[in-house]
Amino acid sequence: MDTDLVIAAQHGDEEAFARLVVGVGGRLQAVAQRILRDVDLAEDATQVALVRIWKSLPGLRDPDRFDAWSYQLLVRSCYAEARRTRHWTPGLSLVDTDGSTEDPLVSVADRDQLERAFRSLSFDQRAVVVLRHYLDLPMTEVAEVLGIPVGTAGSRLHYAMRALHAALDAAARPMLQEATG
Repeated sequence: MDTDLVIAAQHGDEEAFARLVVGVGGRLQAVAQRILRDVDLAEDATQVALVRIWKSLPGLRDPDRFDAWSYQLLVRSCYAEARRTRHWTPGLSLVDTDGSTEDPLVSVADRDQLERAFRSLSFDQRAVVVLRHYLDLPMTEVAEVLGIPVGTAGSRLHYAMRALHAALDAAARPMLQEATG
């Protein structure tokens, strides 16, 4: 992150802030979409986060921490968006099949099972998985972004991975029974 841009934006430079948004906006959108599992909700949460970032930027003490701080504001916006719009959304997602797998139908089925398993996680668990495995943040930074102790972040990640494995195992059982039956 360009700390000079952050400092300029802190002092009200709208062009510097626009350049910051170009640099982080796509990542924020991708993180929100992975946490919320809905494009429209993710766009709303990202917009709210960007407004909060602009308004709160003068209070940021350490410009070098801009990325972690912006993810923290994004996760809070995702929480608020999820609470505000608790509604059912279909478990459909577009899958890009580039022909690299031997059987694209198996790949689609695997991705569909993983998507359903991921949706079964709580919001807190999805957030920690996305921050740790998608953004590849160290656990100390995951905990900082979520505003929780490191041990709690580790516990959430552990239980999230356990729940994912259980959901995937449960989804595989009917297929095994069909194959042997």
